[in-house]
Amino acid sequence: MRLIICGMGVVGQSFVKLLIDSSESLYKKYGIKPRIVACADSNGVAYSQTGLDLEKLLIVKKKYGTVAKYSGEKLHFENYIENIDAEVFLELTPTNLISGEPGLSHIISALRTHKNVITVNKGPLALSFPSLIELSDYNNVMLRFSGTVGGGTPVLEFAKHCLKGDKITSFSGILNGTTNYILTKMTEGFTFDEAFNDAKIKGFAEAESSLDIDGDDAAAKLVIMANWIMGYKVSMKDVDKKGISNVKLDDINDAIKNRKNIKLIAKCDEKNLYVKPSIISTDDPICVNGTLNAVTFKSVHSGDQTIIGRGAGGMETASSVLRDLIEIKENFLNS
Repeated sequence: MRLIICGMGVVGQSFVKLLIDSSESLYKKYGIKPRIVACADSNGVAYSQTGLDLEKLLIVKKKYGTVAKYSGEKLHFENYIENIDAEVFLELTPTNLISGEPGLSHIISALRTHKNVITVNKGPLALSFPSLIELSDYNNVMLRFSGTVGGGTPVLEFAKHCLKGDKITSFSGILNGTTNYILTKMTEGFTFDEAFNDAKIKGFAEAESSLDIDGDDAAAKLVIMANWIMGYKVSMKDVDKKGISNVKLDDINDAIKNRKNIKLIAKCDEKNLYVKPSIISTDDPICVNGTLNAVTFKSVHSGDQTIIGRGAGGMETASSVLRDLIEIKENFLNS
């Protein structure tokens, strides 16, 4: 199975490491022999028709900061996504929730040239989910995106596969680990600013974390879930969104007195699609602390089912990419 990787940040490098570590078991269990024929970052492309040396690829990226030095000369492939033959394209570039670019154009190019696509990039899906699914169906290829929601925790797979045959009527939960960490620290007496700074020191928040704090990241994940799980056709503009920057320590303390907590909750049902700070009982299964994510699905026959796990991390998210790759391979065998 020939792969093209676009994006060699933390997730891209973690995925390459995962392939190195699990190559033997992948072949034994699933009959998969992934061969990365091209790898691109913002400075260029590494290419080998017979497959890149993965150890060398990681060394070159670490030493030079780009995979473009892999062959000793800088390669600039015009339209490399269309012109290089591969079965699967991995779109692992950073999320852009304003325009979805460059990930959106990358995914469209890959789907149009009949490549299966795996992405962890929320932007294109949050903005153009219905049209991308339509394009993948039209070209008879798969678009998979497990890592966009829950990182390594199989939130989307749980809803689509474990609750198969049932009807999910609504879901709600914590979809952003950074904001959950901040609100957790506030229950320990930290002010918002103190908790935010602590999250940055611990590496849970970037210096510019407006996407987390303002609720945009959770809203993007909510849109993806609503479209994929509930069959809606919605985008970011359909979400009623409010972040956590106005949550005060007094609000937190008042909630605690009543055996409750304030969490940034994302919810989808027949009437609501919102992200906002909400007061929930400490006995509620989704009332988790730290950087954990949690989602409760309400279904007609199974009742309430909750899945909890870490929502981020390079290797955790890379593991979701591998799950998607295995699903694509299994689809090949069944088609």
